[in-house]
Amino acid sequence: MSIETQTFDPAAEAAGRPRRLRMNRPSAFTGVTALVALGMGCITLVPLVYMVVSAFLDRGSIAFAIVTETLAVPGLGEVLVNTLVATVASGCCALVIGAVLAWLNERTDARMGLLTESLPMVPFLLAPIAGAVAWVLLLSPGAGYLNGLLRWAAGWFGADITQGPLDIYSWYGLVLVYTVYQVPYAFLLLSAGLRNMDPSLEEAARVCGTPFARILWRVTIPALLPSMAGAALLMVWTSLGLYSVPAVIGTGADIKVLTVLIVEQITNETPARTDLAVGLSLIMILIVACVWWAQSSLLRRGRHATVGGKAKAAVPLSLGRWRGAVRAGMLGYAVITTALPFAALALVALSGYWRPKIAWSDLNLDAIENTISGSSTSTSALKNSLAIGLTWATIGIVVASLLALAISRLPSSVGRIVDGSIKLPATLSHVVLAVGFILLFAGPPFMLGGTVFILGLAYLALYYPQGAVAADNAVSQIGRELPEASATSGASPATTFRRVFVPLMLPGMLAGWALLFVRMIGDLTASAILAGPRNQVVGRQILDIFLGGSYAQLASLATVVTMITTSVVLIAMWASRRSARWSQR
Repeated sequence: MSIETQTFDPAAEAAGRPRRLRMNRPSAFTGVTALVALGMGCITLVPLVYMVVSAFLDRGSIAFAIVTETLAVPGLGEVLVNTLVATVASGCCALVIGAVLAWLNERTDARMGLLTESLPMVPFLLAPIAGAVAWVLLLSPGAGYLNGLLRWAAGWFGADITQGPLDIYSWYGLVLVYTVYQVPYAFLLLSAGLRNMDPSLEEAARVCGTPFARILWRVTIPALLPSMAGAALLMVWTSLGLYSVPAVIGTGADIKVLTVLIVEQITNETPARTDLAVGLSLIMILIVACVWWAQSSLLRRGRHATVGGKAKAAVPLSLGRWRGAVRAGMLGYAVITTALPFAALALVALSGYWRPKIAWSDLNLDAIENTISGSSTSTSALKNSLAIGLTWATIGIVVASLLALAISRLPSSVGRIVDGSIKLPATLSHVVLAVGFILLFAGPPFMLGGTVFILGLAYLALYYPQGAVAADNAVSQIGRELPEASATSGASPATTFRRVFVPLMLPGMLAGWALLFVRMIGDLTASAILAGPRNQVVGRQILDIFLGGSYAQLASLATVVTMITTSVVLIAMWASRRSARWSQR
Protein backbone atom coordinates (compact mmCIF):
# COMPACT_ATOMS: atom_id res chain seq x y z
CA MET A 1 0.00 0.00 0.00
CA SER A 2 2.64 2.48 -0.97
CA ILE A 3 1.62 6.05 -1.59
CA GLU A 4 4.53 6.66 -3.93
CA THR A 5 7.47 4.29 -3.99
CA GLN A 6 8.82 5.06 -7.44
CA THR A 7 11.56 7.53 -8.48
CA PHE A 8 13.35 8.28 -11.72
CA ASP A 9 16.66 6.50 -12.32
CA PRO A 10 19.25 9.31 -12.68
CA ALA A 11 21.96 6.94 -13.98
CA ALA A 12 19.76 5.94 -16.87
CA GLU A 13 19.04 9.54 -17.70
CA ALA A 14 22.76 10.49 -17.58
CA ALA A 15 23.56 7.65 -19.96
CA GLY A 16 21.07 8.96 -22.47
CA ARG A 17 18.67 6.08 -22.05
CA PRO A 18 14.94 6.77 -21.71
CA ARG A 19 13.94 7.66 -18.21
CA ARG A 20 12.37 4.79 -16.35
CA LEU A 21 10.95 4.40 -12.89
CA ARG A 22 13.02 2.67 -10.23
CA MET A 23 11.17 0.90 -7.45
CA ASN A 24 12.21 1.86 -3.92
CA ARG A 25 12.11 -0.47 -0.98
CA PRO A 26 8.94 -0.13 1.11
CA SER A 27 9.39 2.79 3.49
CA ALA A 28 8.42 3.05 7.14
CA PHE A 29 5.48 5.22 6.07
CA THR A 30 4.28 2.45 3.77
CA GLY A 31 4.52 -0.01 6.63
CA VAL A 32 2.53 2.27 8.91
CA THR A 33 -0.17 2.61 6.23
CA ALA A 34 -0.35 -1.17 5.87
CA LEU A 35 -0.66 -1.57 9.65
CA VAL A 36 -3.44 1.03 9.72
CA ALA A 37 -5.31 -0.88 7.01
CA LEU A 38 -4.84 -4.13 8.90
CA GLY A 39 -6.02 -2.52 12.15
CA MET A 40 -9.15 -1.12 10.50
CA GLY A 41 -9.90 -4.50 9.00
CA CYS A 42 -9.58 -6.09 12.43
CA ILE A 43 -11.92 -3.70 14.25
CA THR A 44 -14.54 -3.84 11.51
CA LEU A 45 -14.51 -7.41 10.24
CA VAL A 46 -13.34 -9.44 13.23
CA PRO A 47 -16.23 -8.51 15.62
CA LEU A 48 -18.77 -9.32 12.92
CA VAL A 49 -17.15 -12.66 11.99
CA TYR A 50 -16.69 -13.55 15.65
CA MET A 51 -20.36 -12.87 16.35
CA VAL A 52 -21.58 -15.02 13.47
CA VAL A 53 -19.18 -17.89 14.25
CA SER A 54 -19.93 -17.87 17.99
CA ALA A 55 -23.65 -18.03 17.22
CA PHE A 56 -23.31 -21.45 15.60
CA LEU A 57 -20.52 -23.02 17.64
CA ASP A 58 -21.14 -24.88 20.88
CA ARG A 59 -18.00 -26.38 22.46
CA GLY A 60 -16.34 -26.74 19.08
CA SER A 61 -19.27 -28.31 17.24
CA ILE A 62 -21.86 -26.71 15.00
CA ALA A 63 -25.22 -26.10 16.69
CA PHE A 64 -28.42 -24.39 15.65
CA ALA A 65 -29.98 -23.92 19.07
CA ILE A 66 -29.67 -20.16 18.70
CA VAL A 67 -32.02 -20.28 15.72
CA THR A 68 -34.79 -22.10 17.59
CA GLU A 69 -34.37 -19.92 20.69
CA THR A 70 -34.49 -16.74 18.63
CA LEU A 71 -37.60 -17.80 16.73
CA ALA A 72 -39.26 -18.62 20.07
CA VAL A 73 -38.85 -15.08 21.43
CA PRO A 74 -42.33 -13.89 22.53
CA GLY A 75 -43.92 -11.42 20.11
CA LEU A 76 -41.15 -11.77 17.51
CA GLY A 77 -43.59 -11.88 14.60
CA GLU A 78 -45.26 -8.64 15.64
CA VAL A 79 -41.87 -6.98 16.15
CA LEU A 80 -40.74 -7.97 12.65
CA VAL A 81 -43.96 -6.66 11.11
CA ASN A 82 -43.61 -3.38 13.01
CA THR A 83 -40.00 -3.07 11.86
CA LEU A 84 -40.86 -3.67 8.21
CA VAL A 85 -43.86 -1.30 8.28
CA ALA A 86 -41.83 1.53 9.88
CA THR A 87 -38.94 0.97 7.48
CA VAL A 88 -40.98 0.72 4.28
CA ALA A 89 -43.43 3.53 5.12
CA SER A 90 -40.74 6.00 6.16
CA GLY A 91 -38.53 4.98 3.24
CA CYS A 92 -41.30 5.62 0.69
CA CYS A 93 -42.16 8.99 2.24
CA ALA A 94 -38.50 10.00 2.42
CA LEU A 95 -37.89 8.93 -1.17
CA VAL A 96 -40.78 11.09 -2.41
CA ILE A 97 -39.79 14.13 -0.34
CA GLY A 98 -36.10 13.76 -1.17
CA ALA A 99 -36.87 13.36 -4.89
CA VAL A 100 -39.07 16.47 -4.93
CA LEU A 101 -36.46 18.57 -3.12
CA ALA A 102 -33.65 17.24 -5.32
CA TRP A 103 -35.61 17.88 -8.53
CA LEU A 104 -36.55 21.40 -7.48
CA ASN A 105 -32.95 22.14 -6.59
CA GLU A 106 -31.37 20.61 -9.71
CA ARG A 107 -33.94 21.17 -12.45
CA THR A 108 -35.79 24.42 -11.66
CA ASP A 109 -35.00 28.08 -11.05
CA ALA A 110 -36.18 27.73 -7.43
CA ARG A 111 -32.61 26.83 -6.54
CA MET A 112 -30.95 29.25 -4.08
CA GLY A 113 -27.38 28.02 -4.28
CA LEU A 114 -25.77 26.67 -1.13
CA LEU A 115 -28.91 27.43 0.90
CA THR A 116 -31.19 24.95 -0.86
CA GLU A 117 -28.33 22.45 -1.21
CA SER A 118 -27.71 22.38 2.53
CA LEU A 119 -31.22 22.84 4.01
CA PRO A 120 -32.34 19.20 3.56
CA MET A 121 -29.14 18.12 5.31
CA VAL A 122 -29.67 20.34 8.39
CA PRO A 123 -31.54 17.63 10.40
CA PHE A 124 -28.19 15.84 10.67
CA LEU A 125 -27.10 18.59 13.09
CA LEU A 126 -29.78 17.53 15.57
CA ALA A 127 -28.84 14.14 17.00
CA PRO A 128 -31.63 11.56 16.45
CA ILE A 129 -32.17 11.14 20.21
CA ALA A 130 -32.47 14.90 20.67
CA GLY A 131 -34.72 15.15 17.62
CA ALA A 132 -37.00 12.37 18.85
CA VAL A 133 -37.38 14.07 22.23
CA ALA A 134 -37.98 17.43 20.53
CA TRP A 135 -40.85 15.97 18.51
CA VAL A 136 -42.34 14.67 21.75
CA LEU A 137 -42.19 18.21 23.14
CA LEU A 138 -43.96 19.48 20.02
CA LEU A 139 -46.63 16.83 19.46
CA SER A 140 -47.34 15.23 22.81
CA PRO A 141 -51.16 15.09 23.01
CA GLY A 142 -51.32 16.96 26.32
CA ALA A 143 -48.44 19.42 26.66
CA GLY A 144 -47.04 19.52 23.10
CA TYR A 145 -46.32 23.05 21.93
CA LEU A 146 -47.82 22.56 18.45
CA ASN A 147 -50.91 20.93 19.92
CA GLY A 148 -51.30 23.82 22.32
CA LEU A 149 -51.07 26.24 19.40
CA LEU A 150 -53.64 24.27 17.39
CA ARG A 151 -56.06 24.14 20.35
CA TRP A 152 -55.69 27.90 20.82
CA ALA A 153 -56.40 28.48 17.09
CA ALA A 154 -59.41 26.15 17.22
CA GLY A 155 -60.78 28.14 20.12
CA TRP A 156 -61.19 31.15 17.84
CA PHE A 157 -63.69 29.09 15.85
CA GLY A 158 -65.59 27.93 18.91
CA ALA A 159 -64.03 24.46 19.11
CA ASP A 160 -63.18 23.21 22.61
CA ILE A 161 -60.33 20.70 22.34
CA THR A 162 -58.65 19.47 25.52
CA GLN A 163 -56.26 16.88 24.07
CA GLY A 164 -54.34 16.65 20.84
CA PRO A 165 -55.42 16.94 18.07
CA LEU A 166 -52.07 15.39 17.07
CA ASP A 167 -50.38 12.52 18.87
CA ILE A 168 -46.68 11.76 18.45
CA TYR A 169 -47.22 8.41 20.19
CA SER A 170 -48.78 6.80 17.14
CA TRP A 171 -47.87 5.12 13.91
CA TYR A 172 -47.92 8.39 11.95
CA GLY A 173 -45.79 10.05 14.64
CA LEU A 174 -43.21 7.27 14.47
CA VAL A 175 -43.11 7.29 10.67
CA LEU A 176 -42.86 11.10 10.65
CA VAL A 177 -39.67 11.19 12.72
CA TYR A 178 -38.20 8.21 10.88
CA THR A 179 -38.84 10.08 7.63
CA VAL A 180 -37.17 13.29 8.82
CA TYR A 181 -33.92 11.40 9.36
CA GLN A 182 -34.16 9.48 6.07
CA VAL A 183 -34.79 12.42 3.72
CA PRO A 184 -31.13 13.64 3.73
CA TYR A 185 -29.95 10.29 2.34
CA ALA A 186 -32.53 10.33 -0.46
CA PHE A 187 -31.82 13.98 -1.27
CA LEU A 188 -28.05 13.42 -1.37
CA LEU A 189 -28.13 10.44 -3.75
CA LEU A 190 -30.91 11.72 -6.02
CA SER A 191 -29.28 15.15 -6.32
CA ALA A 192 -26.08 13.46 -7.44
CA GLY A 193 -28.06 11.31 -9.87
CA LEU A 194 -29.75 14.34 -11.44
CA ARG A 195 -26.43 16.19 -11.74
CA ASN A 196 -24.80 13.22 -13.48
CA MET A 197 -27.75 12.53 -15.77
CA ASP A 198 -27.68 13.88 -19.32
CA PRO A 199 -30.74 16.17 -19.61
CA SER A 200 -30.89 15.85 -23.41
CA LEU A 201 -33.78 13.39 -23.41
CA GLU A 202 -35.79 15.55 -21.03
CA GLU A 203 -35.23 18.63 -23.17
CA ALA A 204 -36.03 16.73 -26.38
CA ALA A 205 -39.31 15.47 -24.89
CA ARG A 206 -40.16 18.97 -23.73
CA VAL A 207 -39.50 20.41 -27.21
CA CYS A 208 -41.81 17.77 -28.70
CA GLY A 209 -44.61 18.97 -26.45
CA THR A 210 -44.67 15.94 -24.16
CA PRO A 211 -46.63 16.68 -20.97
CA PHE A 212 -44.55 17.32 -17.86
CA ALA A 213 -45.94 14.32 -15.94
CA ARG A 214 -45.16 11.98 -18.87
CA ILE A 215 -41.56 13.26 -19.04
CA LEU A 216 -41.12 12.50 -15.36
CA TRP A 217 -42.63 9.02 -15.64
CA ARG A 218 -41.03 7.90 -18.92
CA VAL A 219 -37.65 9.72 -18.89
CA THR A 220 -36.51 11.16 -15.56
CA ILE A 221 -37.59 8.40 -13.18
CA PRO A 222 -36.19 5.52 -15.32
CA ALA A 223 -32.87 7.34 -15.58
CA LEU A 224 -32.80 7.79 -11.80
CA LEU A 225 -33.58 4.15 -10.96
CA PRO A 226 -29.98 3.34 -9.95
CA SER A 227 -29.87 6.35 -7.63
CA MET A 228 -33.30 5.53 -6.24
CA ALA A 229 -32.26 1.92 -5.62
CA GLY A 230 -29.12 3.09 -3.85
CA ALA A 231 -31.09 5.54 -1.74
CA ALA A 232 -33.61 2.84 -0.83
CA LEU A 233 -30.85 0.46 0.24
CA LEU A 234 -29.13 3.17 2.31
CA MET A 235 -32.39 4.12 4.01
CA VAL A 236 -33.13 0.49 4.86
CA TRP A 237 -29.68 0.19 6.43
CA THR A 238 -30.10 3.31 8.55
CA SER A 239 -33.73 2.83 9.56
CA LEU A 240 -33.23 -0.81 10.55
CA GLY A 241 -30.37 0.23 12.82
CA LEU A 242 -32.06 3.32 14.28
CA TYR A 243 -32.62 2.93 18.01
CA SER A 244 -33.25 6.37 19.49
CA VAL A 245 -36.47 7.17 17.61
CA PRO A 246 -38.31 3.87 18.32
CA ALA A 247 -36.97 3.87 21.90
CA VAL A 248 -38.51 7.28 22.60
CA ILE A 249 -41.59 7.38 20.36
CA GLY A 250 -42.25 3.71 19.63
CA THR A 251 -42.15 2.77 23.32
CA GLY A 252 -44.73 5.43 24.12
CA ALA A 253 -46.90 4.20 21.26
CA ASP A 254 -46.43 0.54 22.30
CA ILE A 255 -44.77 -0.17 18.95
CA LYS A 256 -41.66 -2.29 19.41
CA VAL A 257 -39.13 -2.76 16.61
CA LEU A 258 -36.16 -5.06 16.16
CA THR A 259 -33.43 -2.69 17.41
CA VAL A 260 -35.28 -2.05 20.67
CA LEU A 261 -35.76 -5.80 21.20
CA ILE A 262 -32.04 -6.43 20.62
CA VAL A 263 -30.96 -3.76 23.09
CA GLU A 264 -33.43 -5.06 25.67
CA GLN A 265 -31.80 -8.50 25.58
CA ILE A 266 -28.51 -6.94 26.73
CA THR A 267 -29.58 -4.06 28.98
CA ASN A 268 -32.84 -5.25 30.57
CA GLU A 269 -32.19 -8.96 31.09
CA THR A 270 -30.21 -10.39 34.03
CA PRO A 271 -27.98 -12.03 33.06
CA ALA A 272 -27.72 -10.38 29.66
CA ARG A 273 -29.10 -12.57 26.86
CA THR A 274 -26.27 -11.94 24.42
CA ASP A 275 -27.15 -15.14 22.56
CA LEU A 276 -30.62 -13.87 21.73
CA ALA A 277 -29.18 -10.47 20.78
CA VAL A 278 -26.89 -12.27 18.33
CA GLY A 279 -29.75 -14.32 16.91
CA LEU A 280 -31.92 -11.24 16.41
CA SER A 281 -28.97 -9.43 14.82
CA LEU A 282 -28.67 -12.25 12.31
CA ILE A 283 -32.29 -11.62 11.31
CA MET A 284 -31.37 -8.00 10.66
CA ILE A 285 -28.41 -9.07 8.54
CA LEU A 286 -30.73 -11.34 6.54
CA ILE A 287 -33.17 -8.47 5.87
CA VAL A 288 -30.36 -6.19 4.66
CA ALA A 289 -29.00 -8.97 2.45
CA CYS A 290 -32.42 -9.44 0.84
CA VAL A 291 -32.71 -5.72 0.11
CA TRP A 292 -29.18 -5.66 -1.29
CA TRP A 293 -30.02 -8.63 -3.54
CA ALA A 294 -33.15 -6.85 -4.78
CA GLN A 295 -31.15 -3.72 -5.57
CA SER A 296 -28.47 -5.69 -7.40
CA SER A 297 -31.11 -7.56 -9.43
CA LEU A 298 -32.72 -4.29 -10.45
CA LEU A 299 -29.43 -2.84 -11.62
CA ARG A 300 -28.42 -6.00 -13.48
CA ARG A 301 -31.58 -5.92 -15.58
CA GLY A 302 -30.41 -2.64 -17.09
CA ARG A 303 -33.97 -1.40 -17.56
CA HIS A 304 -33.12 2.19 -16.80
CA ALA A 305 -32.54 4.97 -19.27
CA THR A 306 -28.94 5.97 -19.91
CA VAL A 307 -27.42 8.46 -22.30
CA GLY A 308 -23.86 8.12 -23.52
CA GLY A 309 -21.45 10.91 -24.19
CA LYS A 310 -20.60 13.99 -22.17
CA ALA A 311 -23.62 15.49 -20.42
CA LYS A 312 -24.27 19.21 -20.65
CA ALA A 313 -25.73 21.30 -17.87
CA ALA A 314 -29.50 21.20 -17.62
CA VAL A 315 -31.43 24.33 -18.47
CA PRO A 316 -33.44 25.22 -15.34
CA LEU A 317 -37.17 24.96 -15.76
CA SER A 318 -38.77 28.35 -15.15
CA LEU A 319 -41.48 28.20 -12.50
CA GLY A 320 -42.69 31.73 -13.21
CA ARG A 321 -45.01 33.09 -10.56
CA TRP A 322 -44.80 29.82 -8.63
CA ARG A 323 -41.09 30.24 -7.90
CA GLY A 324 -41.68 32.28 -4.74
CA ALA A 325 -44.18 29.77 -3.38
CA VAL A 326 -41.87 26.84 -4.14
CA ARG A 327 -38.94 28.54 -2.42
CA ALA A 328 -41.15 29.27 0.57
CA GLY A 329 -42.13 25.60 0.67
CA MET A 330 -38.48 24.48 0.62
CA LEU A 331 -37.63 26.89 3.42
CA GLY A 332 -40.76 25.80 5.28
CA TYR A 333 -39.61 22.20 5.16
CA ALA A 334 -36.36 23.17 6.89
CA VAL A 335 -38.26 25.20 9.49
CA ILE A 336 -40.64 22.32 10.29
CA THR A 337 -38.03 19.57 10.40
CA THR A 338 -35.22 21.43 12.19
CA ALA A 339 -36.08 24.91 13.49
CA LEU A 340 -39.27 23.87 15.32
CA PRO A 341 -37.71 20.88 17.13
CA PHE A 342 -34.71 22.95 18.20
CA ALA A 343 -37.01 25.78 19.32
CA ALA A 344 -38.98 23.31 21.46
CA LEU A 345 -35.80 22.10 23.14
CA ALA A 346 -34.59 25.65 23.70
CA LEU A 347 -37.93 26.79 25.21
CA VAL A 348 -37.98 23.95 27.73
CA ALA A 349 -34.33 24.56 28.57
CA LEU A 350 -34.88 28.29 29.11
CA SER A 351 -38.18 27.84 30.97
CA GLY A 352 -36.95 25.16 33.34
CA TYR A 353 -40.17 23.20 32.80
CA TRP A 354 -42.42 21.88 30.04
CA ARG A 355 -45.99 23.04 29.63
CA PRO A 356 -48.03 24.38 26.67
CA LYS A 357 -48.32 27.95 27.93
CA ILE A 358 -45.00 29.79 27.83
CA ALA A 359 -44.21 32.45 30.41
CA TRP A 360 -41.82 34.55 28.34
CA SER A 361 -40.75 36.67 31.31
CA ASP A 362 -39.49 33.59 33.16
CA LEU A 363 -37.01 32.51 30.51
CA ASN A 364 -33.46 32.22 31.89
CA LEU A 365 -30.28 30.17 31.64
CA ASP A 366 -30.52 28.54 35.06
CA ALA A 367 -31.46 25.07 33.76
CA ILE A 368 -28.63 25.10 31.22
CA GLU A 369 -26.10 26.21 33.83
CA ASN A 370 -27.29 23.54 36.27
CA THR A 371 -27.06 20.86 33.60
CA ILE A 372 -23.52 21.80 32.63
CA SER A 373 -22.07 22.50 36.08
CA GLY A 374 -24.59 21.19 38.62
CA SER A 375 -25.19 17.64 37.38
CA SER A 376 -22.08 15.51 37.71
CA THR A 377 -23.52 12.78 35.48
CA SER A 378 -24.49 15.14 32.65
CA THR A 379 -21.18 16.99 32.93
CA SER A 380 -19.26 13.72 32.78
CA ALA A 381 -21.33 12.52 29.81
CA LEU A 382 -20.74 15.81 27.97
CA LYS A 383 -16.99 15.72 28.64
CA ASN A 384 -16.74 12.08 27.54
CA SER A 385 -18.67 12.74 24.32
CA LEU A 386 -16.59 15.81 23.49
CA ALA A 387 -13.35 13.98 24.19
CA ILE A 388 -14.44 10.96 22.12
CA GLY A 389 -15.72 13.16 19.29
CA LEU A 390 -12.60 15.33 19.08
CA THR A 391 -10.15 12.46 19.47
CA TRP A 392 -11.73 9.75 17.38
CA ALA A 393 -13.01 12.07 14.63
CA THR A 394 -9.40 13.21 14.20
CA ILE A 395 -8.13 9.62 14.22
CA GLY A 396 -10.90 8.62 11.82
CA ILE A 397 -10.21 11.30 9.21
CA VAL A 398 -6.43 10.70 9.33
CA VAL A 399 -6.98 6.95 8.90
CA ALA A 400 -9.50 7.56 6.11
CA SER A 401 -7.05 9.88 4.31
CA LEU A 402 -4.15 7.42 4.58
CA LEU A 403 -6.24 4.52 3.34
CA ALA A 404 -7.94 6.52 0.57
CA LEU A 405 -4.53 7.53 -0.73
CA ALA A 406 -3.12 4.02 -0.47
CA ILE A 407 -6.17 2.39 -2.08
CA SER A 408 -6.06 4.86 -4.99
CA ARG A 409 -2.52 3.58 -5.77
CA LEU A 410 -3.52 -0.09 -5.76
CA PRO A 411 -4.81 -2.01 -8.80
CA SER A 412 -8.53 -1.34 -9.10
CA SER A 413 -9.65 -4.89 -8.26
CA VAL A 414 -7.42 -5.11 -5.18
CA GLY A 415 -8.41 -1.61 -4.09
CA ARG A 416 -12.11 -2.46 -4.27
CA ILE A 417 -11.59 -5.58 -2.14
CA VAL A 418 -9.62 -3.71 0.53
CA ASP A 419 -11.98 -0.75 0.54
CA GLY A 420 -15.10 -2.93 0.62
CA SER A 421 -13.74 -5.17 3.38
CA ILE A 422 -13.22 -2.18 5.66
CA LYS A 423 -16.49 -0.40 4.84
CA LEU A 424 -18.88 -3.36 4.55
CA PRO A 425 -19.54 -3.99 8.27
CA ALA A 426 -20.57 -0.36 8.80
CA THR A 427 -23.34 -0.81 6.22
CA LEU A 428 -25.03 -3.24 8.60
CA SER A 429 -27.05 -2.15 11.58
CA HIS A 430 -25.01 -0.35 14.21
CA VAL A 431 -26.71 -2.52 16.79
CA VAL A 432 -25.32 -5.62 15.06
CA LEU A 433 -21.76 -4.34 15.12
CA ALA A 434 -22.14 -3.14 18.72
CA VAL A 435 -23.18 -6.66 19.73
CA GLY A 436 -20.05 -7.95 18.00
CA PHE A 437 -17.92 -5.50 20.00
CA ILE A 438 -19.52 -6.67 23.24
CA LEU A 439 -18.77 -10.32 22.43
CA LEU A 440 -15.17 -9.75 21.31
CA PHE A 441 -13.81 -6.84 23.34
CA ALA A 442 -15.88 -6.57 26.53
CA GLY A 443 -14.57 -9.73 28.18
CA PRO A 444 -11.19 -11.47 28.36
CA PRO A 445 -8.56 -11.03 27.09
CA PHE A 446 -9.25 -7.38 26.17
CA MET A 447 -11.53 -6.44 29.11
CA LEU A 448 -12.64 -3.18 27.47
CA GLY A 449 -16.28 -3.37 28.62
CA GLY A 450 -17.49 -0.14 30.20
CA THR A 451 -14.49 1.89 29.00
CA VAL A 452 -14.36 4.97 26.82
CA PHE A 453 -11.88 3.17 24.57
CA ILE A 454 -14.39 0.56 23.42
CA LEU A 455 -16.81 3.37 22.49
CA GLY A 456 -14.09 5.12 20.48
CA LEU A 457 -13.23 1.93 18.61
CA ALA A 458 -16.89 1.24 17.90
CA TYR A 459 -17.51 4.78 16.65
CA LEU A 460 -14.46 4.52 14.38
CA ALA A 461 -15.74 1.26 12.90
CA LEU A 462 -19.30 2.54 12.51
CA TYR A 463 -18.65 5.98 11.05
CA TYR A 464 -15.41 5.42 9.15
CA PRO A 465 -17.22 5.17 5.74
CA GLN A 466 -18.65 8.67 6.19
CA GLY A 467 -15.17 10.11 6.68
CA ALA A 468 -13.84 7.91 3.88
CA VAL A 469 -16.29 9.44 1.39
CA ALA A 470 -14.83 12.89 2.04
CA ALA A 471 -11.26 11.54 1.89
CA ASP A 472 -11.94 9.62 -1.35
CA ASN A 473 -13.30 12.76 -2.99
CA ALA A 474 -10.30 14.79 -1.82
CA VAL A 475 -7.81 12.23 -3.15
CA SER A 476 -9.59 11.94 -6.51
CA GLN A 477 -9.04 15.65 -7.17
CA ILE A 478 -5.24 15.43 -6.83
CA GLY A 479 -3.25 14.61 -9.94
CA ARG A 480 0.01 12.67 -10.04
CA GLU A 481 2.24 15.57 -11.16
CA LEU A 482 2.96 17.10 -7.73
CA PRO A 483 3.53 13.76 -5.92
CA GLU A 484 5.83 12.63 -8.75
CA ALA A 485 7.74 15.90 -8.56
CA SER A 486 8.11 15.46 -4.82
CA ALA A 487 9.37 11.89 -5.22
CA THR A 488 11.79 12.95 -7.99
CA SER A 489 13.28 15.60 -5.72
CA GLY A 490 14.07 12.89 -3.16
CA ALA A 491 11.26 13.48 -0.66
CA SER A 492 10.14 10.48 1.36
CA PRO A 493 6.55 9.21 1.15
CA ALA A 494 5.89 10.64 4.63
CA THR A 495 7.19 14.07 3.55
CA THR A 496 5.16 13.91 0.35
CA PHE A 497 2.04 13.09 2.34
CA ARG A 498 2.66 15.92 4.82
CA ARG A 499 3.83 18.62 2.40
CA VAL A 500 1.79 17.80 -0.73
CA PHE A 501 -1.25 15.66 -0.03
CA VAL A 502 -2.40 17.08 3.32
CA PRO A 503 -2.54 20.76 2.16
CA LEU A 504 -4.45 19.79 -0.98
CA MET A 505 -6.77 17.38 0.86
CA LEU A 506 -7.37 19.67 3.83
CA PRO A 507 -10.74 21.15 2.68
CA GLY A 508 -12.22 17.67 2.22
CA MET A 509 -10.59 16.39 5.41
CA LEU A 510 -12.13 19.22 7.45
CA ALA A 511 -15.58 18.49 6.03
CA GLY A 512 -15.17 14.79 6.77
CA TRP A 513 -13.90 15.53 10.28
CA ALA A 514 -16.97 17.68 11.03
CA LEU A 515 -19.29 14.92 9.81
CA LEU A 516 -17.53 12.32 11.97
CA PHE A 517 -17.63 14.60 15.02
CA VAL A 518 -21.36 15.28 14.69
CA ARG A 519 -22.24 11.60 14.28
CA MET A 520 -19.98 10.43 17.11
CA ILE A 521 -21.06 13.00 19.70
CA GLY A 522 -24.76 12.29 19.11
CA ASP A 523 -24.63 8.51 18.78
CA LEU A 524 -27.08 6.43 20.77
CA THR A 525 -27.44 3.21 18.77
CA ALA A 526 -24.04 1.80 19.75
CA SER A 527 -23.96 3.71 23.04
CA ALA A 528 -27.16 2.02 24.20
CA ILE A 529 -25.23 -1.27 24.27
CA LEU A 530 -21.64 -0.17 24.98
CA ALA A 531 -22.12 2.74 27.39
CA GLY A 532 -22.36 2.13 31.13
CA PRO A 533 -21.89 3.92 34.46
CA ARG A 534 -18.15 4.29 33.87
CA ASN A 535 -18.33 5.60 30.30
CA GLN A 536 -21.55 7.59 30.13
CA VAL A 537 -22.04 9.62 26.94
CA VAL A 538 -24.51 12.27 25.84
CA GLY A 539 -26.78 10.07 23.71
CA ARG A 540 -27.31 7.50 26.44
CA GLN A 541 -27.62 10.23 29.09
CA ILE A 542 -30.39 12.01 27.15
CA LEU A 543 -32.33 8.74 26.91
CA ASP A 544 -31.88 8.03 30.62
CA ILE A 545 -33.06 11.53 31.54
CA PHE A 546 -36.06 11.18 29.23
CA LEU A 547 -37.05 7.91 30.88
CA GLY A 548 -36.69 9.65 34.27
CA GLY A 549 -39.01 12.49 33.23
CA SER A 550 -36.67 15.46 33.90
CA TYR A 551 -37.50 17.44 30.77
CA ALA A 552 -35.71 20.67 31.68
CA GLN A 553 -32.41 18.83 32.22
CA LEU A 554 -32.99 16.78 29.09
CA ALA A 555 -33.75 19.82 26.91
CA SER A 556 -30.79 21.71 28.38
CA LEU A 557 -28.34 18.92 27.58
CA ALA A 558 -29.78 18.44 24.07
CA THR A 559 -29.65 22.21 23.43
CA VAL A 560 -26.02 22.43 24.53
CA VAL A 561 -25.05 19.48 22.32
CA THR A 562 -26.87 20.94 19.30
CA MET A 563 -25.20 24.31 19.78
CA ILE A 564 -21.81 22.61 20.01
CA THR A 565 -22.33 20.52 16.87
CA THR A 566 -23.67 23.51 14.92
CA SER A 567 -20.73 25.67 15.98
CA VAL A 568 -18.24 22.95 15.08
CA VAL A 569 -19.81 22.44 11.64
CA LEU A 570 -19.83 26.20 10.91
CA ILE A 571 -16.20 26.55 12.00
CA ALA A 572 -15.20 23.52 9.93
CA MET A 573 -17.03 24.89 6.87
CA TRP A 574 -15.30 28.26 7.30
CA ALA A 575 -11.89 26.61 7.73
CA SER A 576 -12.56 24.35 4.74
CA ARG A 577 -13.33 27.32 2.50
CA ARG A 578 -10.26 29.21 3.74
CA SER A 579 -7.99 26.22 3.18
CA ALA A 580 -9.48 25.69 -0.30
CA ARG A 581 -8.69 29.29 -1.28
CA TRP A 582 -5.19 28.95 0.21
CA SER A 583 -4.46 25.72 -1.65
CA GLN A 584 -5.68 27.26 -4.93
CA ARG A 585 -3.23 30.12 -4.49
